[in-house]
Amino acid sequence: MISRFIPVPLRRLLKIKVTTRPPAYLLIDQQSQLEPLLKALDKVDEVALDTEADNMFHYKTRVCLLQFLVGKDVFMVDVLAPLKLDGLWSRLAKKDLLMHGSDFDIRLLHDFCEFRPKSIFDTMLAAQLLNRPRVGLASLLEDHFGVKLSKESQKANWSKRPLTQKMLDYAALDVWHLPALRDILTKELKRLNRLGWLEQQCEAQIESGLTGFAPRDENAWRIGHSERLRGAGLSVLHAVWHWREQTAERIDVPPFKVCNNDRLLRLANAAEAGESRETILASIHLGRRHDRLLPSLSAAVEAGLKRDPSTLPRRSRKRDPNTAPLTQREVELQDRIKGDRDRVAQKLSLEATLIANRTQLARIARQPGQLDEILLPWQADLLRYEPSLKRA
Repeated sequence: MISRFIPVPLRRLLKIKVTTRPPAYLLIDQQSQLEPLLKALDKVDEVALDTEADNMFHYKTRVCLLQFLVGKDVFMVDVLAPLKLDGLWSRLAKKDLLMHGSDFDIRLLHDFCEFRPKSIFDTMLAAQLLNRPRVGLASLLEDHFGVKLSKESQKANWSKRPLTQKMLDYAALDVWHLPALRDILTKELKRLNRLGWLEQQCEAQIESGLTGFAPRDENAWRIGHSERLRGAGLSVLHAVWHWREQTAERIDVPPFKVCNNDRLLRLANAAEAGESRETILASIHLGRRHDRLLPSLSAAVEAGLKRDPSTLPRRSRKRDPNTAPLTQREVELQDRIKGDRDRVAQKLSLEATLIANRTQLARIARQPGQLDEILLPWQADLLRYEPSLKRA
């Protein structure tokens, strides 16, 4: 088992056989099975954690499975089983967590039980700061350990019971190699003096994740280029978008599995062009649910055609100052800051948007004096002494 800590190229050179056999694990789906996990948690300071959810199969996303590497043992908790997990969450809140791509997981667990991590080490963020060309867990595990994760299991329905052996093996591998991967990435980050950058990124990730998933706002129905619609098309878009939401919630599937955005916009554009309801619907097919859903869709289109567009909910007139158009002077400053950013990023072999993304560049151009409020310390330090901000 020690060979899993040796990088793949060196293993090949030493002719060490690569094994991708999944580790042994305990699947917990009964209350009496939880005690070994709780006892194991009491003995460690750090825990590798991952989650599996069902967002590709249901209207409301649910946590389905939790995977833990505690010391040398893998535990998997079936969250859909009737388990009382208060003791688990209280212990976990005191641990340093090792995760990959933690943003979704933190938001998911916050919405599920208001869980707040003490600290995290995110191997995806670490790989990004090292400018790795591939930062997904599957790619990193293949590059470093010769492990190939099942693409089939990545897209599996984790709310379906019983979970298959293949799915459980995949889930166990999601945490099994994280400590070894962390050690490799930490060594490289230290060499480049970027370990502090990662700590800041991880702290910011926690704070961002604790906001949970943003609620859908009142203008969510304005998809695509809806601003080009003025007449019946806008009313039909409003009607069919809400039909899709109501239908998706009723039959418990993600909205895109009822009707994707392209089809909704096709309906709206046909209405805008003055087509009849029959003609509008003629070019739309809803897959295997078509016959069952067509009557309600037809009613939604009809309601949209009859509605006066002027009665639709209007956008709020209160404009966020951060989204207002830039002045010509601010645009010129933004371009100069972007040029500085790109030069710095190229020199460091770093993806430029990790230093400052487009939205952040616009905010800095509006208020250069708020650089330290807009960016993390490591990002701000890379830009503050560049020509564009020194002159601003």
